[in-house]
Amino acid sequence: MLTSLQIRNYALIEELSVPLSSGLVIITGETGAGKSIIIDALGLVLGERASSEAVRTGADKAIVEAVFDVTGNARVTELLQTNELDTAEELIVRREVSARGQSRCFINDSPVTLALLKQTGELLVDLHGQHEHQSLLRVDTHCGMVDDFGGLDGMVREYRESFQRLKVIAAEVVELRDREQQLREKRDFCLFQAQEIDAVAPQAGEEERLETDLRILENSEKLHTATADLHTALYEGDRSAHDLLVVARNQLHTLAAIDPQFADAARECASAAAIVNELAKFIQGYNARVEFAPDRLEELRDRLGRIAFLKKKYGGSIEAVLAHRDAIGRDLELADNFDGVLQKMQKDLDAARAECALRAERLSLKRHEVAKKIDKAIVQELAKLGIANARFTTHVDQTAIESGRPAKAALPDDAVLRGKSAVRLNSRGYDDVEFYISTNAGEEEKPLTKVASGGEISRIMLALKSILARTDRLPVLIFDEIDVGVSGRIAQAVGASMKSLAGFHQVIAITHLPQIAGFADTHIVVTKKEQNGRASTSLRRLTLDEQVREVARLMSGAEVTEAGLAGARELMGLR
Repeated sequence: MLTSLQIRNYALIEELSVPLSSGLVIITGETGAGKSIIIDALGLVLGERASSEAVRTGADKAIVEAVFDVTGNARVTELLQTNELDTAEELIVRREVSARGQSRCFINDSPVTLALLKQTGELLVDLHGQHEHQSLLRVDTHCGMVDDFGGLDGMVREYRESFQRLKVIAAEVVELRDREQQLREKRDFCLFQAQEIDAVAPQAGEEERLETDLRILENSEKLHTATADLHTALYEGDRSAHDLLVVARNQLHTLAAIDPQFADAARECASAAAIVNELAKFIQGYNARVEFAPDRLEELRDRLGRIAFLKKKYGGSIEAVLAHRDAIGRDLELADNFDGVLQKMQKDLDAARAECALRAERLSLKRHEVAKKIDKAIVQELAKLGIANARFTTHVDQTAIESGRPAKAALPDDAVLRGKSAVRLNSRGYDDVEFYISTNAGEEEKPLTKVASGGEISRIMLALKSILARTDRLPVLIFDEIDVGVSGRIAQAVGASMKSLAGFHQVIAITHLPQIAGFADTHIVVTKKEQNGRASTSLRRLTLDEQVREVARLMSGAEVTEAGLAGARELMGLR
């Protein structure tokens, strides 16, 4: 829900703070006071077109900031996360327009594009009046409204899984067909490279082992001499380390017999002599195994040279060479068995297409059923709202691609057969849903998007929202000019319908009619005053007593009488 709206230097508004609450919020005021300016400002922060003319004269820029409570709004959270924006229970959107016409947009204090601001706004607010922000006037929303009313989300989700699978397989088939000629042309080259790599047959980790062996062979003479000298120093020499340790061990044993404090030292010395002995044996064994093999040395150098050549040619490492070998191996296998692979993928494509067609057909049948219920309910609701001769039809059609029954292979990837025609698939099936209406007797039905009257389209939207109330996902509904052309009993019905709708949404409405204003949960009055030769707009949230007086003013004019106040209380259901 919209919790507050801050407006600064916008048109007649110097600075304004609009406190809002849940339920039905009514805005009233004299003609020209600036009620619609508030709605225009809200449209601006929701992504509508900006103009430097909206900036208050003398100001550098206009600023509009709206704060929403988005607790539990999964669609807004997903959109913000997708665009790497901070998420919280409170969402702050801000729009700044400079006197030079430059515009900046922010969500939670992070700069964003106008497109993202508009996309976010479309998940939060439905604005009805002389604005472009009406979801009802966008044909692409009609199918979703029907699905919401019919509770078809589960079927739509299942279809989309099939549709996504179809798109993936179709893309793979297209890629495979595009690669066919390329694969056939480069087959010989791939075969040459595979044979070149296979002739060496490098192994992962082999290079390190070869370099170790090469280093040992290249230093065999040094290793032989050094180990011989070391063995002499440790064991064979006249005063070798082993002999000296044995002498020291014996002396320590003698001392330990006199003083036990030498016992530990004697044992440590004996241990050191044993360690030197084992070390000498190891060195002697190593010395005996030192190999002088010129042929093996050449073999290692040759092997490392061939590996270095492959590394330089195919990626810089043995891992890269092996990866390249795997890739060209797959290309060769595909080139040699292209027809078989394509045939299998085509079977997968046909199966995915058949599943899409089945689920799209089930959705279409359900939509036709739901459409009849919507049409009947809308006509009944419109009659209550003063449009007595309305006819409303939800058209559920398909986009045919061609006549006749084409071969399956001739079908575009995003099409399925329906009877004798191929029809285009979309993200919700193969149905194109659009609302048609006639509001006057004798007139033919026309697309709802071509209805011109702001008040009429608002009442039509009110009727539609009333029957979709429990399933509609937009938390905030704003109605401007909804009272155009209505009065008396019809106005009372419009107010009652809005009050009922406010049980499921936050509803904000500008009105001149007391029959509508009397249903307000929150009542805000807008006034215009002149100060220092300049006009400015201000507003005030009314107390209950003030609300009664405002409704009475709407009923009887500027002079409010006791009779008028009594009538206002009766209209508002107060005693």
